[in-house]
Amino acid sequence: MIEVLIGIVSGIITGTGMGGGTILISLLTLVNGMEQHIAQATNLVFFVPTSIIAIITNIKNKNADIKLALIISFFGIIGAIIGAMLAMKIDIQVLKRFFGYFLGIIAIHEIYTIAKEYINSKKMEQ
Repeated sequence: MIEVLIGIVSGIITGTGMGGGTILISLLTLVNGMEQHIAQATNLVFFVPTSIIAIITNIKNKNADIKLALIISFFGIIGAIIGAMLAMKIDIQVLKRFFGYFLGIIAIHEIYTIAKEYINSKKMEQ
């Protein structure tokens, strides 16, 4: 049952374009006790069908710059190959630490963005 909830939550976040994989990896390691390598690989398998649905929906709604997406995708594939090879060579504890740093950087960026928007909205009110 927990797997169903993890899938639904991650799918919703993926569908919104906010990085459901981050949530999926966190839930698989923390809730299911899965090793980091396996959680990351599972995320990649999860990503394919959920991304296809999000792509179709966004193209249908004319929300995608196809030319830009193809260029980024090409180089993303190269990066994914390099990243997958690196991940397999990195110790699980180091990989977990890098993932934690990544989440921390995202959190700091989001807090900074929200604080900046709040300050700007207060300035506009004056």
